Amino acid sequence: MKNSTLVAGIVLLVLIVDQMIKIWVKTNMLYGEMIPIFGWDRALIHFVENEGMAFGQRFNIPHGKLILSLFRIVAATFLVFFLRSLLRTPGITKGLYISFALILAGALGNIIDSTFYGMLFSASYAHGLPAEFLPPGGGYSTFLHGKVVDMFYFPLFEVQLPAWIPRFGGESMLFFGPVFNLADVAISWGVAQILFFHRGFFHNPPATEAHQPQKEEEE
Repeated sequence: MKNSTLVAGIVLLVLIVDQMIKIWVKTNMLYGEMIPIFGWDRALIHFVENEGMAFGQRFNIPHGKLILSLFRIVAATFLVFFLRSLLRTPGITKGLYISFALILAGALGNIIDSTFYGMLFSASYAHGLPAEFLPPGGGYSTFLHGKVVDMFYFPLFEVQLPAWIPRFGGESMLFFGPVFNLADVAISWGVAQILFFHRGFFHNPPATEAHQPQKEEEE
């Protein structure tokens, strides 16, 4: 399989599955609703919407939502060109291609939400009916102001922090508290693979074909 085909396949697969899950959750669940996975109360489909960054984090500055949406688009565009250049570079392992493909797929998945969902869906509420796709009265927001749909929630256990810990001492901490989506998983998985298995690429990146030193001709 060509590396370009591998990258394109991973990006498309993650995007399709990510969007299928999000659209199903958005149009079939009420906001805040929880559905146990295989009946286990420590693994849940929990519908929330994220107005900011991954794992429910917020970007609390004026026009933060617009800035974040634009930043995502710029970062994804840079990653596309970087990956395109990488595909022309010899000596790159398939593992590194897969890692960057996962990061790109995750970034694009969340960009679709924040860019278009506000125009495509009605608002989600904790009561009444689930959101509607292409509602007659228009979506709940405008271009670049959509919310990212999150749904995976794994509150595995809760621990009491020791009293001697500054600021948070004595408080209880839930692991794992954030609600996330498949796009977040793809980004995290890709970054983790690079950090653990491909750090050498950034210390000694291989030269591109155009910049490889020419071998001296033997006399």
